[in-house]
Amino acid sequence: MTEQAQGSAERLAQGSTEREPVLALEHVTKTFAMGGVLRRRAHTAVDDVSFTLGRNQVLGLVGESGSGKSTIGRIAIGLIRPTSGSVRVLGEDITRMRGAGLRRYRRKMQMIFQDSSNSLNPRMTLLELLMEPMRVQGLHSPKEREQRARRLADEVSLAERWLGRLPHEFSGGQRQRISIARALALEPELIVADEPVSALDVSVQATVLNLLKDIQQERQLATLFISHDMAVVEFMCDSVAVLNRGAIVERGATREVFADPQHDYTRTLLDAAPSLS
Repeated sequence: MTEQAQGSAERLAQGSTEREPVLALEHVTKTFAMGGVLRRRAHTAVDDVSFTLGRNQVLGLVGESGSGKSTIGRIAIGLIRPTSGSVRVLGEDITRMRGAGLRRYRRKMQMIFQDSSNSLNPRMTLLELLMEPMRVQGLHSPKEREQRARRLADEVSLAERWLGRLPHEFSGGQRQRISIARALALEPELIVADEPVSALDVSVQATVLNLLKDIQQERQLATLFISHDMAVVEFMCDSVAVLNRGAIVERGATREVFADPQHDYTRTLLDAAPSLS
């Protein structure tokens, strides 16, 4: 068992913490102002969404483009503030946090974005990229940061000889593995993965998905997995929430929802999926 996985197991052994959801959204709504000054109107991107996510659970958010999936993901880690409702991470309402307090607390929750090219500094080497989150948060000594960065690279199957390379020297799949390692650098307890393989070639998607699944299970992470690909959600997620126009229209265990969908919109998504087991 890795050092990180051992730490997760120790946290799980604490009874009061084990019973507490890692993520809890309660009646979350997000409204954006749309249009010009004279024709301004309100657009509800997220409509009264509530759900909880426990340790070692993977909840899939599925829906068409514009259904509110990514907005919920960003709300879940405090990148966007909801118009109303509460967002609790490990029992703390992050909607009430500001500035440095939220920045420090964000160590507990990290995001894996769709396009790794836009989230990696092109002038930093792999080693510097993996050390950066720890440096920004003021964690560990420089020597320990380097040691931890080397372990992270090994965990996501990036060779030690690549530590001096720049992002443009890696393939798309390798860059996404760098993004996964950076998300793990602060040892979070909540991961939001926003379409983490949709920008990759089909030939490398399976490799990245298997890596994500292995890491999630070993570290026992709570994971909010956002995707429009029903086959990917079926492979990755324990449960699924189906979003339509910002509202959850169906939720349940992935196997049950996929085998016997109750909502017309869920059936439409499943019928449109190219391949499901």
